[in-house]
Amino acid sequence: MEVASLVLPVFAIIVTGWLAGELGYLSRSLSDALVHFAYNVAMPALLIVTIAQEPARNLLEWRFLLAFGGGSLVCFALVFLVIRAGGKHDLASSTIHGMAAAMTNTGFVALPILHAIYGQPAVLPAAVATVFVAAVMFPITVILLERDARGSSAQSAGLAKQILLNPMVLSTFIGLVWAITGLPIPAPVAAYLNMIAAALTPCALFAIGLGLSVEGLRSNLKATFALALVKLVIMPLIVYGLCVVTGLNALYTVAAVICAAVPTAKTVYVLAHEHKVEEKLVAATVSVTTMLSVATLLVALYLLSGLATGTR
Repeated sequence: MEVASLVLPVFAIIVTGWLAGELGYLSRSLSDALVHFAYNVAMPALLIVTIAQEPARNLLEWRFLLAFGGGSLVCFALVFLVIRAGGKHDLASSTIHGMAAAMTNTGFVALPILHAIYGQPAVLPAAVATVFVAAVMFPITVILLERDARGSSAQSAGLAKQILLNPMVLSTFIGLVWAITGLPIPAPVAAYLNMIAAALTPCALFAIGLGLSVEGLRSNLKATFALALVKLVIMPLIVYGLCVVTGLNALYTVAAVICAAVPTAKTVYVLAHEHKVEEKLVAATVSVTTMLSVATLLVALYLLSGLATGTR
């Protein structure tokens, strides 16, 4: 019930946005403004406050990073290469396909689930997973998308400037530098960033629903369920295998698998919408993985329950 109570409200916001657009209560064009706000304001605030407040030493649990991070990158690479090999999709489209299958909603789904079930000790690995997504997965996505937008003939200096000035990459860099200094964020600044960051979830999820159409879902049905299979089944299995190989302890193994098993991150849609690449596919994938994860997370937690006995 704890899983359902945490995941269902996420899906409900998407449905609310869809109903608002479908019934004509709000114009679908408003989703553009919501996504621009999420991309340029709310997400950078979240990245800075999340990364900067995590002690640098906590980001160095190499076995957890290898299991969760390695599984994320393997799934991204597999989907990316399969899509590229088909010859029908460009670099940007292949990148978004890969991230829809590999970028996970750790901060807003995995972290509260782990905290609710296993308590405070499970928060740290979930936070590290969130930082990995922010510090590694986001920049990779932005680099590939910007590379495609500027073309292969673009000058390296110009491309590097475009990437470094991207809100996602710049905020990640600021957060990492602050974490390395070990200085606390002043309370008023932290409160300010947290207030802005709190707007990300409702804005992004509502925008996903507002821009979602039944026709768009139907037209991407096969690809959506293929990506959902990778995200909710294959990725957790790969991560679990890496946990076993590296000898990761029980609690961190549970945390790594649950972080891998949660839905596709809504921020993939923010990136897709901002770059006008595969928006309908990502919206459908976020919606479907969110809905199906209610069942798959319950299965994963049941299978891992014996492993995690006594960790709380």
